[in-house]
Amino acid sequence: MWRRRPLMIRVLLWDVDNTLLDFPAAERRALQETFAQFRLGPCPEDRVERYAALNASYWRRLERGEITKAQLLPGRFQEFFQREGIACTDYDQVNAAYQCHLGDTVVFLDQSYDLVRDLRGRVKQYAVTNGTRTAQERKLARSGLGDLFDGVFISEVVGAEKPSLDFFRPVLEAIGPYDREELLLIGDSLTSDMEGGSRAGIPCCWYNPKGLPRPDRPVIRYEVRNLNQVREIVAGKC
Repeated sequence: MWRRRPLMIRVLLWDVDNTLLDFPAAERRALQETFAQFRLGPCPEDRVERYAALNASYWRRLERGEITKAQLLPGRFQEFFQREGIACTDYDQVNAAYQCHLGDTVVFLDQSYDLVRDLRGRVKQYAVTNGTRTAQERKLARSGLGDLFDGVFISEVVGAEKPSLDFFRPVLEAIGPYDREELLLIGDSLTSDMEGGSRAGIPCCWYNPKGLPRPDRPVIRYEVRNLNQVREIVAGKC
């Protein structure tokens, strides 16, 4: 399943949500806190699930270039509230509060903090994440991961989203003149992480904890069920 690389890995590019951190847990807490803050009524699990599905569809549309982030952020709440029969039109204010709550809940996946900490100094490590500056900076600060990374690239700051090459070009320029084979992008998303890395010529490691079928495209060099397998890849044992 894995083939040996010709060069030593010197740089790890980490996706954040659903790779290092449990996004559904943060999403659930953020939505419930936002509902309470704006007195929007109960927010049971089935309502959270409906929001999560709608939100994911909006992000997929963003990845495909069908909408802008300025349309996504308030638009998802507008559509969600209309579907749920919630009488609230303060979409921008709701979104702003939601972003803060989203950054305040941190749940690590596969002891990811320990992994990033242990690899510090052995390889360069950068966060490459789609999302808002508010939410991502808060969660990286609260988690302590921000102090471990050599740099952070947030799509809202970069001005483009994964999988666009417009996201990866400034990343590659900033990290320095490495051979592409010395880089490894680790992420869970086939459509943003693996597709984006493949477009940019960066070897990719698919974090696939659920054991989903592996597609032929995009090109995936490594596949791991647990993040700690990345240690073996960096050590050249895979």
